[in-house]
Amino acid sequence: DYDPKDAVAEIQAKVASQRNVLPKEADDPVIDSRTGDSSSLMYIAFHSGTMHPSQITDYLLRVVRPRLQAIPGVAKATMFGHKTFAMRIWLDPKKMAAFRVTANDVRQVLLSNNYLSGAGETKGDFVAVDLSATTDVSRVEDFDNLVVRVQDGTLVRLSDIAETELGSEDYDSGGWYNGETAVYIGIDPVPGSNPLDVATRVHHAIPEIEAQMPTAMEVFIPYDASEFIEASIKEVFRTLGEAIVIVLLVIFICLGSVRAACVPAIAVPLSLVGGAFLMLLMGFSINLLTLLAMVLSIGLVVDDAIVVVENIHRHIENGLSTYDASIRGARELWLPIIAMTTTLVAVYAPIGFMGGLVGSLFIEFAFALAGAVVISGIVALTLSPMLCSKIFKSSRQGWFEQAVEDSFAALSKMYAALLHRALDFSSVIILFGLAVLVCIYFLFTIAQNELAPTEDQSILYVSGRGPETATVEYTRHYAHKIIEVYKTIPEYKESFFMLGWGGTPNSVFGGFKMFQPHTRTRSQTEIQQELQRKLSSVAGVEVSAFPRPSLPGSGRGLPVQFVVLTVEDYSDLNRTVDALLDRALDSGKFIFLQKAIEFTRPKTNIILDRNRAGELGIDMEEIGRSLALFLGGNYVNWFNFEGRSYKVIPQVAREYRASYDMLQGYYVRSGDGELIPLASLVSFETTVEPSNRTQFQQLNSLILQGIPAPGVSMGDALDYLNAAAKNVLPREYSWDYAGMARQYSQQGNALIVTFFVSLIIIYLVLAAQFESWRDPLIILMSVPMSIAGALAFIAWGFGTINIYTQLGLITLIGVITKNGILIVEFANRLQITEGHSKRIAIERAAMIRLRPILMTSVAMIVAMAPLLAASGPGAASRFQMGLVITTGLGIGTIFTLFVVPAYYLFIARDHYGTVSDLERDPPGSIVPSNNLS
Repeated sequence: DYDPKDAVAEIQAKVASQRNVLPKEADDPVIDSRTGDSSSLMYIAFHSGTMHPSQITDYLLRVVRPRLQAIPGVAKATMFGHKTFAMRIWLDPKKMAAFRVTANDVRQVLLSNNYLSGAGETKGDFVAVDLSATTDVSRVEDFDNLVVRVQDGTLVRLSDIAETELGSEDYDSGGWYNGETAVYIGIDPVPGSNPLDVATRVHHAIPEIEAQMPTAMEVFIPYDASEFIEASIKEVFRTLGEAIVIVLLVIFICLGSVRAACVPAIAVPLSLVGGAFLMLLMGFSINLLTLLAMVLSIGLVVDDAIVVVENIHRHIENGLSTYDASIRGARELWLPIIAMTTTLVAVYAPIGFMGGLVGSLFIEFAFALAGAVVISGIVALTLSPMLCSKIFKSSRQGWFEQAVEDSFAALSKMYAALLHRALDFSSVIILFGLAVLVCIYFLFTIAQNELAPTEDQSILYVSGRGPETATVEYTRHYAHKIIEVYKTIPEYKESFFMLGWGGTPNSVFGGFKMFQPHTRTRSQTEIQQELQRKLSSVAGVEVSAFPRPSLPGSGRGLPVQFVVLTVEDYSDLNRTVDALLDRALDSGKFIFLQKAIEFTRPKTNIILDRNRAGELGIDMEEIGRSLALFLGGNYVNWFNFEGRSYKVIPQVAREYRASYDMLQGYYVRSGDGELIPLASLVSFETTVEPSNRTQFQQLNSLILQGIPAPGVSMGDALDYLNAAAKNVLPREYSWDYAGMARQYSQQGNALIVTFFVSLIIIYLVLAAQFESWRDPLIILMSVPMSIAGALAFIAWGFGTINIYTQLGLITLIGVITKNGILIVEFANRLQITEGHSKRIAIERAAMIRLRPILMTSVAMIVAMAPLLAASGPGAASRFQMGLVITTGLGIGTIFTLFVVPAYYLFIARDHYGTVSDLERDPPGSIVPSNNLS
């Protein structure tokens, strides 16, 4: 929730305050900030069969990247697998010794003779002329001709002791596209920008860029995240249309009259348009989540209109005119309609005020849905009664309408009989309700948990790591084997690779792209299992295949990242984590698990003989600079090449740094000018250390990273690691999470807290509207029935507890309480207006409200049918949300029809006598409807 700009400013200030602690030769630290998704929106590959990667890179730096970065919405275009030009000076230690040249001699010559100067200008009385001096060098032959030393009257030039070439800064990385060398540009959008718009602009720019490229260069887009987003939005649009058609059809079937069906049918587009207008006022966009909110709202916005239609027609059947019935029906329902509307708003509003990942993702979802519900409530109390007064008729029409009425009449009689018998055992029903409340806890604990369901995005990320001593040639060799494994998968389409990922030559990262879901028979998860099994058989490298995170901003890297922290040294930390790793691998809960850093990298410490060096007049700076220049690959200064600056990097050729024994051929100059072999001043000690040391929250840390086994959720995997850590780790150790696992631990159950906050808000809102502390409690007893029904299906393995199912559970609160509101409010009114006892009032209220309750519930359930039948991009999340709402509402409605009346008898106060007999309606004035016209 902290502003990234403020965070960067504070970090820069902290780093700047410590800059003087670093060596003066060290580059200034680079601070990079990212918000939202941690991976690029798209990767663009550039390949050539004839051009060297350095030439491709130079063209991209000069022409393509500036063009891409100038596209509106693009924050930066980051290059991967590139080979930036550098002047490489490959030193020959033997020739240097023969010509009595040291590393510092070379360094000083480069600094002194490759100097960019500003000569100034000449200025006369009327004319000023700028001057420039060629004090710098820029061509290979100019570097070769630099005089390093004069020996016996002979000029020793750089070409005498080294080979100079226009090479690359880095030889430990590279990029591949389908096994061919390529250079990549990753497009990072501006935070808050529309990724579809950004991707569209980039796609439009690609043909223009391609038209201007050298003919030998080709461009490909191996990965574009916007394709999945766009396809998901199209699927949701289709789902929205299907939901509208199905709901309208069901309304007609339930009402049996075209006239009656027109009233709630008109409420749908009005509520959606009104909700869209509120979104426009709030600055929201039409995106995947707001469209999903519209899909959910289809089943919600018709509820109020259905209740109004049913109540008005009941009065028409009782003898009132259509106008009087519309007025009276609307007046009677203003309280329950407002109660139902405010209940739903109270359910979703807290989500909009949440922080963290969930709040940032679902704020538009929550307010869009709440806005549509508010509009539907207004339409139900204003437009719906007016339409009823104009289009309803008192006469009965049509055989189909009569058949519907007879069916509901028979169903009402059967329900009335069942309810009457059930209320004779109301104490049993009350105990059943309490038992269900207890069962919710156990159902929740046995259900699997994860941050979000894995979506089939037709891509698997692949991360590989060789031994710590591996070179990029070693990694390239095994990358070829990985591609050979790819080709054995029938669904394989294309791939991309970045060698030397993360700055380590033994690492590789890439993507395995497969054909779209509708063209293959296996799911992404099934393909992942086969691919991981085959990759695990590749000896010499550890490779993992894992899906792209479903939620933006949920972290990068492998799904499970378990961070072990301690104040102990790294060797003790490594041994302890090894024990935890062994136990976790034996559990069978992971198909892949490894330490993020292996403590197997040999390190040779050069121990200097300070006494001997002191005797020879050789200081430590001389030795340190010599070693850095011979072996470090550090740049000395810059040179100009066609208008751009590139590094000058002297280093001994590779054959002279194959092992530390080669140091015997390196020389330094003593105080009297003699060359002294470095080997006479040093000794060697080899140890095993990690390639780097990591800290987490300022403590020494080591990460276990892996992939849960099939059928094992994120929650199960982390629960096991937590339990194992308690048994394995000493007291001085603690643990935390990183990446997606950290988001899960922090945000995975964030909506559960919102669930209880919504319950409290709803209770207080209902208490104010009913002027009672008891009635809201009765109404809310419908909530456990629906929650238990939904959790039962999740616990049986049809879904998991994740952000989307939690949204579904929150939605159930508002939807199911509508049923309780209708029954309780009407029962209270029956007591007041007709003087019935609680038993008679609740039985009649439940029977009369049966039809609107069933109709509103069925409308919501059928609106979720397209979600249950969802396929294609984004189907997993839509299915799980639809599953929760459908099962919870279906089961909850059935039990609510019996549980709420039972608790009404047990808790509700007696309203008889709260008004005078003159104020009561005559007995029998409130009757169930038999016909809708």
